[in-house]
Amino acid sequence: MTLTLILIRHAKSDWDHPGLEDHDRPLNERGRASAPRIGAWLAARGFLPQAVLCSSARRTRETWEGIASRLPDPPEPVHTRGLYLASPAAILNAMRDTEAASLAVIGHNPGIGSLARSLCATPPDHPKFGVYPTGATLVLRLPARTWADVTPGTGEVAAFAVPRELPDPD
Repeated sequence: MTLTLILIRHAKSDWDHPGLEDHDRPLNERGRASAPRIGAWLAARGFLPQAVLCSSARRTRETWEGIASRLPDPPEPVHTRGLYLASPAAILNAMRDTEAASLAVIGHNPGIGSLARSLCATPPDHPKFGVYPTGATLVLRLPARTWADVTPGTGEVAAFAVPRELPDPD
């Protein structure tokens, strides 16, 4: 069996509110425009998650809302505080009980980018992959029966994109 993992770093967030807790920062204008681009890109390529794990941070929740607006029949996300600034090990642990064969995880750097790098057998040939910028999205095919069976270095890259390189979906 092959599992499909979609690893998404939240879109660009707003830093204009100095008193706001980091967890509560919203997307900025660019981030609100980028998230639907990722959704349209995923939909056009048939990368449709059956389940979504999302950090409880405002910027990740808003990222999913923008992505979901471009997907046919998007699943309800599971928001969890444990994915907020999570390590790669914590992200993998959060994925373990998922039953869906296609899973999207929306999180933060450095954890989401580190997990992406660790799971790839061969990283995508893209100059931005190493820094995993805001909105970066990796689609991996993993040779595993369950999410608990996923091991580093086994993922085959199906696609990688950053929102700045994608056309406006409208």
